[in-house]
Amino acid sequence: MREGIHPAWYPQAKVICACGNTWNVGAAIPEIRTDVCYNCHPFFTGEQRIVDTEGQVDRFIKRLEKRQETVVAAPAKAKRRKEKQAIVELVDEEGAGA
Repeated sequence: MREGIHPAWYPQAKVICACGNTWNVGAAIPEIRTDVCYNCHPFFTGEQRIVDTEGQVDRFIKRLEKRQETVVAAPAKAKRRKEKQAIVELVDEEGAGA
């Protein structure tokens, strides 16, 4: 093995969960912070809850609402497009007859 290319090893690295639980493990960094652990994860606790990381649920709901607005607004745009096309066809017919 080559010397000097491997990271430092911390045999007593501290893991800190958002729930306050802490334990020691071996790792390449001295402190690890995590959002969920075996003490608070819904799978192990039996709770039904949504773990919202950085507002992913909120962003999804906003996208869903925006899509609904677009779907509702689409028929109005199609109607305007047909009206414009009819005007263009009318102008083309008048130009062809002249």
